[in-house]
Amino acid sequence: MKFLTANICAAVSLLMGAATPARAQLGLPRLPLPQQIGPLDVERLRRPVDQLLDRTPLPELGTLRLDTVRGLLRRHPDLLEADPRGEPAVRGEILAWSPSAAALDAAAQAGLRIAREETLPALGERLVVLRVPAGVATAALVERLRALDPDGGYDFNHVYTGSGTAGGVPAAGAGAGRVGLVDSGVDAGHAVFGKASVTRWGCGGRLVPDAHGTAVAALMVGRSEVLRSAAPDAALYAADVYCGSPAGGAADRIAAALAWLAQQEVGVINVSLVGPPNVLLGRAVAAMQARGHLLVAAVGNDGPAAPPLYPASYPGVVGVTGVDRRGRLLPEAARGPQVMFAAPGSQMVSAAPGAPPYRQVRGTSFAAPIVAALLAQRLPRPDRSAAAKAIEALAREADGAKAGFVSNEIGRGIVGAALRTDPSQLR
Repeated sequence: MKFLTANICAAVSLLMGAATPARAQLGLPRLPLPQQIGPLDVERLRRPVDQLLDRTPLPELGTLRLDTVRGLLRRHPDLLEADPRGEPAVRGEILAWSPSAAALDAAAQAGLRIAREETLPALGERLVVLRVPAGVATAALVERLRALDPDGGYDFNHVYTGSGTAGGVPAAGAGAGRVGLVDSGVDAGHAVFGKASVTRWGCGGRLVPDAHGTAVAALMVGRSEVLRSAAPDAALYAADVYCGSPAGGAADRIAAALAWLAQQEVGVINVSLVGPPNVLLGRAVAAMQARGHLLVAAVGNDGPAAPPLYPASYPGVVGVTGVDRRGRLLPEAARGPQVMFAAPGSQMVSAAPGAPPYRQVRGTSFAAPIVAALLAQRLPRPDRSAAAKAIEALAREADGAKAGFVSNEIGRGIVGAALRTDPSQLR
């Protein structure tokens, strides 16, 4: 037994001796490790990534528009007034769509004066803004003008708001396509637009970047390591109808923006704005459709029982609602026959001006641009026949709806689900 034990010990010693040179031959470098290692600062490691995304909680959308309207009317009584339904409008202004000479004479006799007028050659119309004399009710004069000129179009200069919340120019290359946007200002200096072609209109040439317009535009043509847009190679034609003014988003500016986009021959135009029906806006929309343009609009977030919002509810407009990451309809989204498609509108990220450069967004405002950009790839120029075919082609790609059936919740189905950038991807 002693002999066996001795042999085992000798073998172990031999193996250990052989192991020493082998370890030396590896020649592993000696790392200059610190003498003391403290606890791992996880928060410090996460901070550069967190700085990409503003994680401020989003407000409830069900009452956001109405709260916004009430706030605008309360804060800016000198600029805004409520129409008989409580909808906001530019104080003391009446819009006239190609009014007759007799109607303008009658307006002058009633004390109205022309505040400004604009020829819309692409639409073959003239837009006149009339100023109501002090002390006279706008509503009474609107009704009087309608009675005097039944063939004309007269209405308040309604103000339209975004239908969602954002927590916070070279020519296009051949074949790149184009898409239009009517919204607030776009921060074209944001990194996601580094390779994008952005042509602007509005604000007298001033740049007034805004969170809503920037987020919507990024979902259409933006591109970065963390953001996927629907048409990153398309040229964006962006009309700013707000310009930082509390009276921004008025119907006359939207109509003028549409006329500009008609001149640019942009086939598909996204309007993520909502508000009441307006005679002038309705006629502008119809004129665009007659030329073969497709208008895409958010259906709004006032809730399933709310009255229809416009321009999404005008005939022929592609109304878009929003769904979450599981394809479930947003509880605050509008329902009705105006819904034609659904797209991601919740639990998603888009670009934002300033820092952090990305924010969470929610609402039908951010579903509509996805649908618009997908349609724009099929309709680069206005064409009535091609517009109908573009809608049918997109419907064939949609999920969640029965073939040939249009529901009041998701329309003809859900598109663009793969384009959502989930906030978890920026953790």
